[in-house]
Amino acid sequence: MRWFGPSDPVTLRDIRQAGAVGIVTALHEIPNGDVWPHAAILARKTMIEEAGLRWAVVESLPVPEAIKTRGPGAEDCITAYCQSLTNLAACGIRTVTYNFMPVIDWTRTDLAWPMPDGALALRFELEAAAVYDLHILRRPGAERDYPDELRERAARRFAAMDEPERAKLERTIIAGLPGSEEGFTADRFRAALSAYDGIDADTLRDTHVAFLQAVCPVADALGVQLVVHPDDPPFPLFGLPRVVSTEADVANLFRRVPNPSNGLCFCAGSFGARPDNDLPGMIDRLGDRIGFLHLRSVQREPGGAFHEAAHMAGDAGMVTLVAAIHAVQVRTCRSIPMRPDHGHQMLDDLTKKTLPGYSLLGRMRGLAELRGLERGIAHMAAQAEIRRDDP
Repeated sequence: MRWFGPSDPVTLRDIRQAGAVGIVTALHEIPNGDVWPHAAILARKTMIEEAGLRWAVVESLPVPEAIKTRGPGAEDCITAYCQSLTNLAACGIRTVTYNFMPVIDWTRTDLAWPMPDGALALRFELEAAAVYDLHILRRPGAERDYPDELRERAARRFAAMDEPERAKLERTIIAGLPGSEEGFTADRFRAALSAYDGIDADTLRDTHVAFLQAVCPVADALGVQLVVHPDDPPFPLFGLPRVVSTEADVANLFRRVPNPSNGLCFCAGSFGARPDNDLPGMIDRLGDRIGFLHLRSVQREPGGAFHEAAHMAGDAGMVTLVAAIHAVQVRTCRSIPMRPDHGHQMLDDLTKKTLPGYSLLGRMRGLAELRGLERGIAHMAAQAEIRRDDP
């Protein structure tokens, strides 16, 4: 399970009792671009191990904006990134997640969407994003990114909202989301977005490749695998390009940077928000490069909306997906680290302070379901192999 460090409302004791054996975490207190000191890594690893768990995967070692824009200080940031990788490897941690999403990490427009069973889910709605972009943020040129009909709906919706509703939408999109390293005001957000003026998808792809060409030789030598998390949502947002949204994006990245350390964090929810992504096929075709798995399911809705479904529901087709993962693990003779992602807020967690998507009980439910599914698929595969060998 993912753990956000000592300040996380979910404790290491909670996570161990939930059935997880490994922790996915990061040194969230260290500013982006600074070196993760060896002593700090070792102290966090020791804390986790003393709780009876292991630090399995880093999520995430952030890529600073200076690298993504090739701005001032980019080379120093790359040097620091390589030193952090060196320090992690010295502590025995060799799977490192990162993303190449400009400015914002995963984005939702509702953090407490009511489900039929009374649980709360995360939801993204393109119309709500357009309301924020056009009428609250007032990003220059935003009107060019939305069709006329959507702009008209957004205008009517904004006019019907009161100030608390507008403020809540702004907080949801730009303030305090997990993975976000800064809380933005509207002015700061516009300034951050303006740094990408003139940077289109092809330019960002080239920058991503240049970053990997600089750090992968170091990672190769250390035996570290860098696994890129896909864009969430997997399409352009607020005028920013997205370059890790489809199978073609990932295949292109592997073709241009063939180093063994260049890998993928396969997030079923992120890729699954696009109906044109064939999730089981992607697992099969990209499996040799997958070093980490986020298993969750989204339910796609009309008009560019989706919400986090229960792990066994939604559009992911989790049974088929886990069967594809099992086949890759057998083929490559390895076990790929997995965590349940973005559980519903449910039961006692409805009355507690939780991090959006990272309450305990919804993720515990997902973990139990996924472990049971995996074991059932493995058992059936083993029985089928026995029957083939014993006609």
